[in-house]
Amino acid sequence: MTSSSLDNAMFGLFSTHALHLADKHGVFVHLIEEGPATPDRIAAARRIDVETLERLLLVLASVSIIERDADGSYRLADALVPSFDPHNPRYIGGFVRHLVTNTTQQLSQLDAYLTHGKSAVDAELPAPFETIYRDETATGAFLEAMWQLSFGVSHELAQLAELEEARTLVDVGGASGAFAVAALGHYPGLHVTVYDLPQVGPFLERTRDAKGLGDRLSFAPGDFFQDALPAADCLSFGYILSDWEDKTCVELLRKAYDACASGGRVLLMERLFDEDGGPLATAAQNLSMHVETYGRHRTAAEYFALLGEAGFTDCAVRRSTWDKHLVMGRKA
Repeated sequence: MTSSSLDNAMFGLFSTHALHLADKHGVFVHLIEEGPATPDRIAAARRIDVETLERLLLVLASVSIIERDADGSYRLADALVPSFDPHNPRYIGGFVRHLVTNTTQQLSQLDAYLTHGKSAVDAELPAPFETIYRDETATGAFLEAMWQLSFGVSHELAQLAELEEARTLVDVGGASGAFAVAALGHYPGLHVTVYDLPQVGPFLERTRDAKGLGDRLSFAPGDFFQDALPAADCLSFGYILSDWEDKTCVELLRKAYDACASGGRVLLMERLFDEDGGPLATAAQNLSMHVETYGRHRTAAEYFALLGEAGFTDCAVRRSTWDKHLVMGRKA
């Protein structure tokens, strides 16, 4: 391991918090809208403490998020502007906030997991989605983070899915409709139903109204552990199976198989491990899955195995240019 690699591993928590605070207090927006600026100018414009800001900027410059000019001003690299522009589909601020305000706290459980095992520790804790959906504010924050993780890539995934022949799609656990909106935008003849817990309904309705989708987008409340899934030509799971262990995934996929029309398909949209265990983002999220849910991330081959056990055939993977990819299976 190089010194740089060791430093990144040891001090990553500082850069994550610096990233979050710079986004929260509008530092990135200022650099995007106003161009290069000194800490004094940024602090005055955003009404924040200049000394604290300068220390945060030094951390962000050290990990190449921003660049420091010879005159002491800072600039945001052009390639990173979409990630910090709240109006861009690639904006990551909500997800970084989720990491800092939720995931970081839960990572403290890993010590107990190592000592006692996850099952023993979790027996004393509420179920993951009882915490995530504990009230309207928590539900909204989680759905916003999931939208930011999913909406941009969903346009590419929808194209990769080639849904021209499908008339109905059920997005299982589709949250506030990121993939649904993208799919409806690409396929004018498609109707999408988002199937999710009842708490999600009002958020999906807001999406439908904001996007002007009318009766092309509907919501079906339910619990996929207790209920059958709605019938459709195609069913999709985006960042759902990574929440659960293999046995549960097969049970959900069998329900999807029963609900899927003959010749129809199931779409799994997930981060995928490479065969060598990378990339870092997937490995980090895999650790997050361990403390926040009951699941894990998998390779494409592992998803093929789950699909095959549920009855699907002709499995294929189509990789996007993002970090979320498409795995498909067909019902004969």
